[in-house]
Amino acid sequence: MLDPKLLNILVCPLSKAPLIYDEARQELLCKASGLAYPVRDGIPVMLEEEARAMTADEKLD
Repeated sequence: MLDPKLLNILVCPLSKAPLIYDEARQELLCKASGLAYPVRDGIPVMLEEEARAMTADEKLD
């Protein structure tokens, strides 16, 4: 589980938009940039090169 206080502070490094935590996939999603940042061992990896591109369906959810 990601600390809610941390989630309130974190933003996408590219778009500066808020992030949505997907607990099932252990990712932080940014709909503005279309990137999903991994969370490894409870630590968000906020690097563009580590992020994956979200699918069109994920952007719409």
